[in-house]
Amino acid sequence: MINVRKTIRGNDKGVNINISPLIDMVFLLLIFFVVTTSFVKEAGIDVQKSTAATAEVKEHGNIMIGVSAEGHVYMEGKRIDVRSVRSLIERALAEDPESGVVVVADKYSETGSIIKVMDQCRLAGARNVSLAAKREEE
Repeated sequence: MINVRKTIRGNDKGVNINISPLIDMVFLLLIFFVVTTSFVKEAGIDVQKSTAATAEVKEHGNIMIGVSAEGHVYMEGKRIDVRSVRSLIERALAEDPESGVVVVADKYSETGSIIKVMDQCRLAGARNVSLAAKREEE
C-alpha cells in the first residue's frame, strides 16, 4: 500500500530501475554478432562472366581474385601485380586454410593471364582453385 505521508513529505525515494544488466546484455549480443558474422570479400571489379551449363554455387568462404578484360588483376578492390598473388593467397590461406580460390575472369580476358593467376594460387598452396561462371539460362 502507498504511504501518502511519506510521499508528500518527500521521504519516499521512489522506484529505481537499474539498466546496467541491460547494457551488458546489449554489448554481449553485439560482440556475438560481430564475431560470428562472415564478411564477403569481393574481387573488386565488375566483369562479364562466361556462361556454363555446369556452373555450381560454392557454399564455403572463398578468396576472390578478379581478372579484367585488359589482363589486370584485382584482389579486395585493389589492383595488384600477378607476382604478388602468391603472397596474398598464402596470407589469406593462413587465416582460413579450408577456403578455396575463385578466379573471376572477364569473358574477354586472355587465357594466358588467367593461367598465370591460377598457377600462382596453386603455388601458394590453394587446393581448390576454380573459375567463376554464371549458369546458362534455359
